[in-house]
Amino acid sequence: MTVSDVPSAVESLLECESERRSRGRITEEWSGLDLPTAYTVQSELVGAKVLRQGDSVIGTKLGLTSEAKQRRMGISSPLTAVLLKSYVLEPGALLPLDRLIQPRVEPELVFVMRKKLQGPDVTAAEVLDAIGSVHAGFEVIDSRYHDYSFALPDVVADNASSALFVVGELGVPAANIDLVAEHVTISKNGEFVYEATGAAVQGNPAHALALAVNELAQRGQYINAGELVLTGGMTDAVPIGPGDTISAVFSSLGSLSLTATT
Repeated sequence: MTVSDVPSAVESLLECESERRSRGRITEEWSGLDLPTAYTVQSELVGAKVLRQGDSVIGTKLGLTSEAKQRRMGISSPLTAVLLKSYVLEPGALLPLDRLIQPRVEPELVFVMRKKLQGPDVTAAEVLDAIGSVHAGFEVIDSRYHDYSFALPDVVADNASSALFVVGELGVPAANIDLVAEHVTISKNGEFVYEATGAAVQGNPAHALALAVNELAQRGQYINAGELVLTGGMTDAVPIGPGDTISAVFSSLGSLSLTATT
């Protein structure tokens, strides 16, 4: 499919996901895919899943929360994407590789919101006051582009490589956890891979969410009470294949483990 407008971009990305195949960058075919247009594609993509598949929106995801990645992409605040009910993977469930193309796993701090957050001018302190609980999480990303090669509008259009996520059962009030110092260690098949703290997420996950909420306000959007927020990868994403197990140990939020089907 040649991509030259919003509907064709949506259909191409949906086809890649359903057929479990990747494609080249949309921006190489359609010069008109700038960032505002990419968010329109993302919105239409989500709308198609809700309408055609009976899915529902349950939250927001932050992407590119690493300052190094932001510099490479030429932005200064996180991009945002939409979390759908179909993305939820229960703790202990096997990762279904037959739904995915090139999955990778990254550890995240997950917020369950108790208050609505609407910009502009939301601060990190207001974010902290709006959080109901903080949880450990895994996000499974799965780009619809060859080898995760994309420009910023490409990844925004693709709903920021969203695929699946796991939220840990232990929830801690925001007042009882130091989001910046929260530490995580990641291992793959028992071998250490990465470690990081919440400081890796824009210096402070609450600050990252404040920036994102203020960006959402420019598009007339906000985060509702009761919604989930994935605040962004604390480490680089780890590829996962048949039979692999990715484990995370958080300093205050317990442990998570995710094993892929064979």
